[in-house]
Amino acid sequence: MHTASDPPKDSRLLASPPSHLIPRKPAMTLKVCEREGVIAIVRRTVEASSSAAMERAGAADSCRPASVATEVQLTCKPRACRQRRKMCFGWKRARPVLGVMADCVRMTFGRLVLLTIVLAGLGCCWVPTWAYDAAKAAEKKGPTANPPTAPLVRLEVLPGEIVLDGPRARQQIVVLGHHQDGRVWDWTRQAKLTPSGSQIRVEQATVYPQSDGQTNLVVEVQGRSVTVPVKVERANADVPVSFSLEVIPVLNKLGCNQGACHGAQYGRGGFKLSLLGFDPISDYAEIVRSAEGRRVVLSDPERSILLGKPSLQMEHGGGERLKRGSWEHRLLVTWLEDGAPAPSVNDPEAVRLEILPPRRLMKPGEYQQLVVRVIWSNGRVEDVTPLAQYDSLNDGLASVTPTGLVQCLGKGEAYIMVRFCGQASVFQVTSPYTDTLVSFDFPANNYIDQLLAAKWRSLGLTPSPICSDAEFLRRIYLDTIGTLPTPEEVKAVLADTSPDKRQKAIDRVLNRPEFVDFWALKWGDLLRNNRDLLQQKGMWSLHNWIRASLRDNKPLDQFVRELVTAQGSTYAEGAANFYRLGRGPNEWAEIASQVFLGIRVQCAQCHHHPFEKWSQDDYWGLAAFFARVGTKNSQEYGLFGRETVVYLRPTGEVTHPRKGGVVKPKPFEGQPISDDGSDRRQKLADWLTSANNPYFARNFANRFWGYFMGRGLVEPLDDMRATNPPTNPELLDALAKDLVEHRFDVKHLMRTIMSSRAYQLSAEVTPGNAVDKENLYFARRTIRRLTAEQLADAIDFATGTQTKYQGLPLGTRAIQLPDSSVPSYLLDVLGRPPRVITCECERSLSPNLAAALHLLNGDVVNQKIRQPGGRVDRLLQQNRPLPAIVEELYLVTLSRPPSPEEMQAALREIQQAANPRFGVEDLLWTLINSRGFLFNY
Repeated sequence: MHTASDPPKDSRLLASPPSHLIPRKPAMTLKVCEREGVIAIVRRTVEASSSAAMERAGAADSCRPASVATEVQLTCKPRACRQRRKMCFGWKRARPVLGVMADCVRMTFGRLVLLTIVLAGLGCCWVPTWAYDAAKAAEKKGPTANPPTAPLVRLEVLPGEIVLDGPRARQQIVVLGHHQDGRVWDWTRQAKLTPSGSQIRVEQATVYPQSDGQTNLVVEVQGRSVTVPVKVERANADVPVSFSLEVIPVLNKLGCNQGACHGAQYGRGGFKLSLLGFDPISDYAEIVRSAEGRRVVLSDPERSILLGKPSLQMEHGGGERLKRGSWEHRLLVTWLEDGAPAPSVNDPEAVRLEILPPRRLMKPGEYQQLVVRVIWSNGRVEDVTPLAQYDSLNDGLASVTPTGLVQCLGKGEAYIMVRFCGQASVFQVTSPYTDTLVSFDFPANNYIDQLLAAKWRSLGLTPSPICSDAEFLRRIYLDTIGTLPTPEEVKAVLADTSPDKRQKAIDRVLNRPEFVDFWALKWGDLLRNNRDLLQQKGMWSLHNWIRASLRDNKPLDQFVRELVTAQGSTYAEGAANFYRLGRGPNEWAEIASQVFLGIRVQCAQCHHHPFEKWSQDDYWGLAAFFARVGTKNSQEYGLFGRETVVYLRPTGEVTHPRKGGVVKPKPFEGQPISDDGSDRRQKLADWLTSANNPYFARNFANRFWGYFMGRGLVEPLDDMRATNPPTNPELLDALAKDLVEHRFDVKHLMRTIMSSRAYQLSAEVTPGNAVDKENLYFARRTIRRLTAEQLADAIDFATGTQTKYQGLPLGTRAIQLPDSSVPSYLLDVLGRPPRVITCECERSLSPNLAAALHLLNGDVVNQKIRQPGGRVDRLLQQNRPLPAIVEELYLVTLSRPPSPEEMQAALREIQQAANPRFGVEDLLWTLINSRGFLFNY
């Protein structure tokens, strides 16, 4: 992620060569610096024999980048080196670049070695997660904050009512004080807690049952009090310890069933538990019945290996996990004394977690105790604060202890992940970047601006100014049709004085024919359209079906329904190629989940997802929808045609790999579907595209937001889960609602995003948003490199040439390529995805050495610039005035005219060249290698 004041990483590849690589003879240096939209080209004669002179000359010509910053130096000999531009231009940059890469390699290798050592250590003696948390909490004291001095206005106690059901019930409480200055303070540890009766007792802000009945808990802070009603049931009842609901959570908390301990694939030390306790039945058999029953001694529980090893009463390679006399130890002893009752198939399952408070506005140094309650499938609510597992998703902004005490460490927004019994949720910490309320004028064009402005104000951020008309036009062309605007289109928009000219430009670009080309390319990536996988006829069939759908502006729900329910020949029915992407029901389910829902469910094939609520039951329930889909070779085309026919079989089921038995089709968080003999996929499509499905619309709203804004509200785009929350949940919900209300019209969503003022912000980093270095909250434009196809087409457009792609007619553009198997070294080196995995991450926009050298020093760009009949050649043959030539070169590369200073510098440089052609070529080469050309800002 780059900001405007911090140039993108590619800038290192375009830096000046070290002085010892400068030729000893006088050389001509062209320096391009974009500052506030201005490019200056300066001619300097440098005597490189004196490095000091070199440094002085460089310092004199320096231009500190701001806004969209570009700094490119060209060093060449006036005439002798004209045909050897590669040697002079490239190698001088290769040496520093290789040095940078070597440093990266050394650093990466060192990290890998360190990681290997750490993992080896974990394999030998795994330290539980809570031990790490405790160690970090002890080491990281963090900042300190003073309690509010303003008067206490109101007390709030969470939860507001307490129900204690059973002898081992407990309830952690939290006391929040709301003060006159608006601050909220956690008074839990200082509050006075007084029971009104003998039915309860209180220890360390935790309420325990004593006897049945109803009573009150009086909470007092600074003269104010709140009375909390308490109901106690079965306080002294003989309730056996539940293996599934109590023992397994204790083993989770102690770390016994982690992946590097007994939860490993083959266990450890001859003792294997299910990963994270997701299979209580097998765990019970392993603990109680395996090893000839030696792990538990029911007649004398203290002699049980189950207790002796983790408490170090016996030798244990994993160290001490269990303190003798602790409540966890007493619980396990009680379970053994009860006869080690087995889990039951009727045991309730965790449905969701409730975190109190769900979010807090905090200052660095403040603490907040959490309350975690689980809602079981039988409706019972239970406090599991000491049993839940806590992890900070941003250690630099917030820390958390094993007991759920959160400390704010820095400014920004952070999340604490909380897990218990297969359920996961997050607690949000918000710490504004400024201590005072920010004020800015930001008239909203639509709901996007309103919701973003509210987030900026809550965090103390201010937005950047609105971008120029030229920047806006270039932006919407690249984002919507992957194409640069023509000089005539740029001039028309700049000359238009109507107040709605930007809206008219949006409407025009959405109806351009290139819209189909560009978004067919994107959908081809998502659906892995590749002739190596689908065969050439299948690839073209799917490509043409996608293009026809885009041409008709087919709604997203209909588009997905046709894919999921497709059948017939993969050569005749393009959508049927969806079933060539996988090899069976489970792979089809994985693809459908990730592409259509944004949910990566692959983990749940073998075990419960470690950071989500998806279980094996969910995974195979989704796969069951595809159980009766069959594929076969067509008899018409035969073996040599390789045509595949997708058909529906009358029978077919999937079997649960762990439980055995047939799995009924079941959508996520839904009920099993009855088998009435109809196509199960129709019911899957009904659920997928339903307005009541919270995942479908949110997934595509997030994807298209990311495509246009440079990053998603959820990153990665296809990793939607509770423990990866959006940076602006309200905005994501609003975008999804808007998409549903407009019947999944993609163009409407695109138009709404581009019409917002937020989309039209400049990339300039201001003091009011510089603290958000990754631009998580979209207070400015996110700068990103052009995609491989965009950049290849932009180079052709700028140079006035056409690339001939194998097997396709001359004039076919890169964004029109049907698949990634069309040979092109330039596209590959620029990060074209191979389309072999279903993941947004397959396309790379990261800078790399090969791409930088190819643009700076490769044959492709240099040959296109010099090509007879190319732009430079045509402009010179037309005898156009030099100012007109310079203006056109700026318009076809940066989509804007040059400033007066840029025009003067460019003309001076061309006129002083040995041949005007060489000066024009150098100018175009410089512009193509500038960040203003290579990046979408």
